[in-house]
Amino acid sequence: MTTEEQDTGLYLVVINDEEQYSLWAAERPLPGGWHATGQQGNRTQCLAYIKETWTDMRPLSLRQRLQA
Repeated sequence: MTTEEQDTGLYLVVINDEEQYSLWAAERPLPGGWHATGQQGNRTQCLAYIKETWTDMRPLSLRQRLQA
């Protein structure tokens, strides 16, 4: 059994102002600049959500500059 399979913690999917995603342990206060997306679950579920949702890895500011 891998460490990831043994991890039974609850995680939140968080996003920053540059629209970059990350996992955060649900019991910990969110770090400055990060906001909960409303998605939560185990590590595997959250990573799957991020993989499906975060399709453009470029920071928001870069995407906006390139569109201008």
